[in-house]
Formats: sequence, structure tokens, C-alpha cells
Amino acid sequence: MSVHDELLARCEAQCELCRSDKNLSAYEVPPSSDGSADQSVMICKVCLDQIETPESMDANHWRCLNDTMWSQVPAVQVMVWRILQNLRAEGWPQDLLDMLYLEEETLAWAKEGQHEGEESGVEHRDSNGALLAAGDSVTLIKDLNVKGGGFTAKRGTTVRNISLVADNPEQIEGRVSGQQIVILTQFVKKA
Repeated sequence: MSVHDELLARCEAQCELCRSDKNLSAYEVPPSSDGSADQSVMICKVCLDQIETPESMDANHWRCLNDTMWSQVPAVQVMVWRILQNLRAEGWPQDLLDMLYLEEETLAWAKEGQHEGEESGVEHRDSNGALLAAGDSVTLIKDLNVKGGGFTAKRGTTVRNISLVADNPEQIEGRVSGQQIVILTQFVKKA
């Protein structure tokens, strides 16, 4: 029996993430899948497109994880955990993450490759000393004049889905009033 057939039998011809029955394909869970059914999931084209281009993720599409997070298949659990981690700034995914239990081996697999680019040892911390990660949401604690932007980012503004400046632990990037800006970590607190 081929891996594709094995996966189709396991998932009953439905996407293992959203339960769609259209345009299914096998997806090897990165970074170290051996191509076996145990390290692959059967997913639809919609899920695949969003996984491969995270910036296009539609948070509402992933509300289906509320049901599929209870899968007993480790590869599915890994994918669910990673997607919820990427969306945790939305609020509701954090609630699901709090409920999700993974065995130690499965959690270690889920964390593999999650923090690529953060291996430089540079830690970004907010004004309270909380560790910041790419994708977090932060709140401004001071009005900030945006040089070249012609506006002031107001205190209390939430900046979602931040990115970290790789070589400078005192700077993050985020979108405020439709513009991507650099923000000093001393002026933010983790949301």
C-alpha cells in the first residue's frame, strides 16, 4: 500500500486539518519527515497554500482546529500546534494551545524548525523583560513620533504579528497605521 493510499484510509478521504474532501494531497511534515505515513498528513489545497505562505493565513479558516486538535495522530498534532502558534496573536488560538496536550516527543517534533533565524542567540525583550518572539502582539506604552511617516503612533496601540530585527535585540518591526515601522523594544509590552 502506498503512503498516499495509507493516508487516504487513515483520514477517510478528508483533509486531516479542516475536513474538506476536495483536492487532497500528502504533505510531509517538515523539517525531518522520512516520507512515511506516520510523518505525513493528508491536507487539502486551501490548507496547503496557507501553510506554505504563512503571511496569507486566514485565521477564520483555522477555527476548524478546535475539532481536529484532538486527533490521536502525532503528525496532525504537530501541524495543529504549529498553526496555532503562528496564529496565537489572534487571541482564540492561545485558548486552544492552553488546552492542547502533546506527548514530550511530539512537542519536541512540533518545535523543530519553529524558530529558524533565532539561532543567533539574540533575545528581544519588552519593557517588562518578557521574551518576544516573531508573530507576537505588543502594545505601545508611549506615544511615538514616526520619522518619515508623518504620524504619531499612539500609546495603547496594539501591533500584531511583529518581526524581530535579527542583529539588534532592541528593535522589532511591525505595522502601524498601514506602515511597516521599526520600534524600540523599550517602548512596548507584550500583549
